Amino acid sequence: MTAKRRIAILGSTGSIGTQALDIIDQHPDRFEVTALSAHSQADMLFEQVREYRPKMAALTAGEVAIPDDLQFCDWYFGEDALSTIASTAPCDDVLVSVVGMVGLRSVLAARAAGKRVLLANKEALVAGGQLVMDACVSTTDDPVLIPVDSEHSAIYQVLLASKGNPYERIILTASGGPFLTWTHAQMQTAKLSDALKHPNWDMGQKITIDSATMFNKALEMIEAKWLFDATPNQIEVLVHPQSIIHSMVSFQDGATLAQLGVPDMRAPIAFAMAFPDRITNGTPPLRLEQLAGLSFEAPDLTRFPAIRLAYDCLRAGGAACCVLNAANEVAVDAFVKGIIGFTDIAKVVEQVLQGIGHLSADTLDDVLHADKQARARAQAFIHT
Repeated sequence: MTAKRRIAILGSTGSIGTQALDIIDQHPDRFEVTALSAHSQADMLFEQVREYRPKMAALTAGEVAIPDDLQFCDWYFGEDALSTIASTAPCDDVLVSVVGMVGLRSVLAARAAGKRVLLANKEALVAGGQLVMDACVSTTDDPVLIPVDSEHSAIYQVLLASKGNPYERIILTASGGPFLTWTHAQMQTAKLSDALKHPNWDMGQKITIDSATMFNKALEMIEAKWLFDATPNQIEVLVHPQSIIHSMVSFQDGATLAQLGVPDMRAPIAFAMAFPDRITNGTPPLRLEQLAGLSFEAPDLTRFPAIRLAYDCLRAGGAACCVLNAANEVAVDAFVKGIIGFTDIAKVVEQVLQGIGHLSADTLDDVLHADKQARARAQAFIHT
């Protein structure tokens, strides 16, 4: 019997983290949890630590009193705690499922320590793609970075099966979110509760809102550039409301290969965790009769300008993608707080991109500087 894979889960109380733990529950002979982290859900993290008994745990929101029965675990607090766990936890894999720029530092720390990264954080590649890919240069054939996003997992699986044959196009599918059939006028009146009604996927609040604006797909376009060494002209977005085809890849012989499955995040999470094996994970099998009503359409770039902005940033280079990400985070937060309307999210991002000028992304300090500048400009625009 092979040794258990030791895993650290950053963001264990979130949507991806809890589903990862569900998979571990199904395969206790395969996995051992050695570290867990949460932002502010202390009580939920305490329960997880009681159940899985990791060697390390962290709360990034700040220090709290730790119950006596959890003193067996080494506790860390504050944002730096994630990098500490990523680099020092006794683990083989680090599942980075935290939201925001803290994910970039975690990925770099994990790679510096020789850990395999299971990446469910978009910001790491969007903001610091070159830094991440440089950190993932490896002298072995074993992968050191496996994407967890359903779309990128689909592309990853297709390219594995293609055995190194060069591709012509990557086709990222998008559900279109809850506002696919809404007019622009209707979208202007959209409430937070409307934006959180995703038709297919069970995800966290930020990513669900990003799906509604299609900034989620914009970020995935940028991730695809780095993960698969794609040019902007090789990346295409196609709206596919049923979310059965998770993404496609076209090759020079005219073939287009796709990965299909019911929309359940446990499938790509389990693929990354168990790689190269495929394991049961609770995802129901796809039945062929479900394929009868599949539909596709080009995205409406007028109602969903995020796709256009992503292409602009990919072509601009430098820290443009970092700026897009930071401005979007600030705008989404303002929408959640009721400060701006739904359609204002894209307006904020576009204004920041137009006004900030060219910034470098050569070093981590460059990326953090661009992120800070973009957030400040977004806040200033929102509050004028």
